[in-house]
Amino acid sequence: MREYNIMAVLINHRSKKAPTVQEVLTKHGCSIKMRLGLHDAGDVCSEEGLVLLQLVGDKSEIKALEDELNGIEGVKAKTLNITAD
Repeated sequence: MREYNIMAVLINHRSKKAPTVQEVLTKHGCSIKMRLGLHDAGDVCSEEGLVLLQLVGDKSEIKALEDELNGIEGVKAKTLNITAD
């Protein structure tokens, strides 16, 4: 049975909070298999961003990352676990 852990990280005030979020992601880098960052771009660069992560490792490592991200003001992180049969 294969397990997938996907985390969505919503960042408000992206230009101010991105460096702190990046520090946390770097600290937990060995648990991050894939990272995708999304924000509105073009005429105006959005101050709200969404980062999607595919995570590996045990549940305690993933929970520590989620808790640390949620401890940053203006950042919301949620993890989704999907098991393939």
